[in-house]
Amino acid sequence: MAEGEEEVNYASGVFKAGNNPPPAAKRGEETVYVEVKVQNQTKNEDSAGHRRFQHLACCLGILCVILLGVIIGVCVYLQVLSKLNQELETKKNNLTQQIQNMETNRNELDINKKCQPCQKGWNLSEPSCYAFNDAPYPVWKTWEEAQEDCKGKNSDLAVAHDSEEKEAINTNSFGVYGFWIGLRVEDGKWKWVDGSDLTDSSWIAAPDPVDGLCAVLYRGKWVSVSCGKKQQWICQKKDLSV
Repeated sequence: MAEGEEEVNYASGVFKAGNNPPPAAKRGEETVYVEVKVQNQTKNEDSAGHRRFQHLACCLGILCVILLGVIIGVCVYLQVLSKLNQELETKKNNLTQQIQNMETNRNELDINKKCQPCQKGWNLSEPSCYAFNDAPYPVWKTWEEAQEDCKGKNSDLAVAHDSEEKEAINTNSFGVYGFWIGLRVEDGKWKWVDGSDLTDSSWIAAPDPVDGLCAVLYRGKWVSVSCGKKQQWICQKKDLSV
């Protein structure tokens, strides 16, 4: 039977007139058939409930899709925001470093304008400025640490490419504990911190060059000691008038 059609049931009924039973002959004639139409209410109710369930499931599915889209969007936004924060932090660090460099350059330019070729605390021996770091023992440094300290001052450990520079280092040094200079053994050769070779091996009183040895200016002479030993040190950079 098609959905929505009415189900027709037939029932027989006997109608009696008064209290006296009809004669037997007429009893059969008075029996009529009454057509009873009963709508299939149960089936209709089931169909309506099924449609409501389908509508509800469809709504829930749509909500799930929307919620999933929102979650994906939030995740993408957070990733983009995190990357943006990292980029901003990197730019901030770069700007901070640039500002520090500009401040250092400005200070040096100010000194140059005042006709002072060397910064305060540096000694001039043309064409270079020298800083003799004669700090007390607790803050003495290894050769590597001393070089890092000089780099932080836009300089290097002292280098002598000729006799004039050698004399400048020896004459201006003081103290009796010894100062690191920018000379050490690399690959079996004495080399300056700028990568050049020591041209006159007689300048340093040392046995055959062995890796791990560095030069110390000690009482007017250059001697070799372990690079890991802690000493005072001399930094050097070009004067600002050059």
